[in-house]
Order: sequence, then C-alpha cells, then structure tokens
Amino acid sequence: MKWLEAAVHTPPEGVEMVALIFEELGSGGVAIDDPALIYNKMQSGEWDVCEYPEVELKQEMAVVKGYFPLDSGTADLLAELKKRISSVGIEPKIFNREVKEEDWATAWQAYYKPFKVGRKFLIKPYWEKITPEPGRFILELDPGMAFGCGTHPTTSMCLEFIEECIGGGEEVCDVGTGSGILAVAAAKLGAAPVVAVDMDKTAVKVAQKNVRLNGVEDKVQVLQGDLLSGYSRQADVIIANIVADVIIKLAPGAAKALKEKGFLITSGIINHREEEVLAVLRRENFVLEDKKCSGDWRALLLRKK
Repeated sequence: MKWLEAAVHTPPEGVEMVALIFEELGSGGVAIDDPALIYNKMQSGEWDVCEYPEVELKQEMAVVKGYFPLDSGTADLLAELKKRISSVGIEPKIFNREVKEEDWATAWQAYYKPFKVGRKFLIKPYWEKITPEPGRFILELDPGMAFGCGTHPTTSMCLEFIEECIGGGEEVCDVGTGSGILAVAAAKLGAAPVVAVDMDKTAVKVAQKNVRLNGVEDKVQVLQGDLLSGYSRQADVIIANIVADVIIKLAPGAAKALKEKGFLITSGIINHREEEVLAVLRRENFVLEDKKCSGDWRALLLRKK
C-alpha cells in the first residue's frame, strides 16, 4: 500500500496541535521527530547509542508527520491541512512525499537503537540483537506506522510512572495505545488483564504485532474503539498518552472506569495546557500525586478519590 507522508515543521509548542489536526483529518498514523530532545538525552548520558547526524540533532524545529492513504483526494487533503495549521497561528511549512508501507520500518532502522528508560525497561527494536541486562525488562518493538516507540519524552515519562504503579496483578487500560508499548510494559511488570484501545486500525495492527513479539498475548487484548466507549470493566490503572484536548474529553469516562483510589497516568500535555487539564481532572475527583517534566512536555500521575 502507498501512503502520503505529510511533514509539518513546527516549534515545540505547536507539536500537540499539529498532531491533533492530523488525527482530525483521519491520519493512519502520526510520528513526532524532536531531535533536540534526543540530543539532550545523549548529552546527559541517558542514551549512549544513537546514529542521528549531530547537525540534525541540534535543529530547533520539531517535525510532526501524518500518514494518509494515497488517492485522488490528496490535493484537497493538503489544502485543508494548510488551512487548519494556519488557523492556529503556525506558519504552514509542509513537505510531502509518497512512501510505501514497507519503507516505514526501513527508515526507522537507520537510527532507532536499543535504549534504557527508567530503572526497569530497555526498549529494543525487534531487528536488533542484544545481551539481556539483569533487572531490565526488554520491550521488543516494531514501530510500524504508529506513534509511541519510547523515544519521545511523553512516552518515556509514562513508562517511568508505570514502574511506580504496577507491582503485579493490576487491571490496566491503555487508551490511545499507538504502538502498544505502554500496554506491553504494564504486562511485563505483571499487570493482567491489560486492555489496549486505539481508534486507528493501523495502530491496532501494530500494537497486536508488538504484543505477540513480547509474548504477552495471554495478558494484553488490543481493541479498536473511541477512548473508553467499549471498556466496561473497572481498572486499577488507566494510561492515556495522548493530547490535552483528548485527555479533557476522556476525564469523565476515566473517573467512572477507575476503581476507588485507582491511578490515572496521562501524558502528551504541553506545558501551557497543564493547569487547564488539571482543573478538569480535579473536577472529576482526581488528586495529583506526582508529575514529570521534560522540555515543554508534562506527564501527570493522579489518583481517584
């Protein structure tokens, strides 16, 4: 299958909005490249393996990429994308190209290498060979055409909170699962059952593959659906690594779907939206337990009263 890759160059504060616009336009996958954050992690010693050219790592602009089936409506789609991005005050620097679905993984392989996250995880692309390290859970990953492979701080901060909340036996729901990495991580720490939900059928296929790669099919079920609409159970932990507007929409459903004193782990929040998101969650009887910051991004750990 052939896809249109539309790449929007934006300052960090525009990443969330551009990703949301791609979602609204029906993107079959969203990827976020923020080389400056990768460079900072390398400089701090958190990541010691990476093959990005240094000149690219020092660029200030992030790139948000959306993927759409290539068809006769491409020109109209690009015109609408430009219009929407202009309407939110971002200069529409849009580049596009045709890509084959099988080229996606090949492009990732050029720079996506094993790396550690938090105290317990080591994320490994499935094509890499590595000697297991004692005390680390290996997360095998095929990025596919879905966002959430651990390199972005929104994902890594969620993984760090998962370490704190999962001790074994918890019921978990991962909303907007993308590649499925967070659901797999929870299962590796002993959570079960784990339900991973995404409204995008491409993300569902990618997540299902990653569940199989990690051998957690007995613990993780991947479903296609809109937020928590198809989730009828009560969870100990709900994970939502999405965007501020969707977290706000999710808040009432999350409050109903969580057990008393259950945890909500949420990320994908740009710094200037933090208080707005917190205000909504507090109205739904959530109490802030902790938060993490990385650049302009925020991740929150909340407990239901």
